[in-house]
Amino acid sequence: MYLFASDINIVPLIIEVKYCVMKFDKKIFFSVLILLFSEVAFAQGNYEKMGTQAFMRSDYKVAIVQLEKADDSNPGNLNVLKMLGYSYFQCADFGNAVEAYSRLIELKANDYAAYYYRGKARLNLANDPKESANQMRESFYVASIKDFTKAIDLSGEEDVQILQNRGIAYKDYGIFKSYKIKKTEKMACIGLFNNSIVDFQKVLTVQPLRKDIIGLIDYVKAQSASLK
Repeated sequence: MYLFASDINIVPLIIEVKYCVMKFDKKIFFSVLILLFSEVAFAQGNYEKMGTQAFMRSDYKVAIVQLEKADDSNPGNLNVLKMLGYSYFQCADFGNAVEAYSRLIELKANDYAAYYYRGKARLNLANDPKESANQMRESFYVASIKDFTKAIDLSGEEDVQILQNRGIAYKDYGIFKSYKIKKTEKMACIGLFNNSIVDFQKVLTVQPLRKDIIGLIDYVKAQSASLK
């Protein structure tokens, strides 16, 4: 097994080298120091390289292991964050996917794909049976819709895939709210269902033969009619 410099705590080692060498020759100290940091830089690059290789062959679990190490070494690496967020998503680790994409958005606020995948991750969290008793569910739905809307705004066009996912988010949020519906919230639920239908109809203008979308529209209309 290879031991990289970043696998050990390099600070105590540098201190030890400093006190042992500095009293003899400063040139030796700085040569050793450069060598140590070169090893760290190599390890960082190697983690990213191995993570990228695993990512390219869709081995997302292995990619996560290597990319997490690369991220620990260099938290501001956009490419690492993109691959890490997507790998988490593919492994159904939606909480970590949201965290990775949120960090990516902080560094690159115009990355519409980051909003799109964060929206999908948040929607999956909202629909997770484990979250059934969690008070955060509604906030996940709301945040998911906001992410999809932002992705559409940034992409500069009404992307069919994003519209479809936002339509699903509106639908799921409406169904969630209808479970414990109050008279004051009935119109809010109907509004969510109407928004869902609008998005699905936009998809049909581009892809008119989508039977799955036609079925979703019929389903949402039935849900809305049941509240009237």
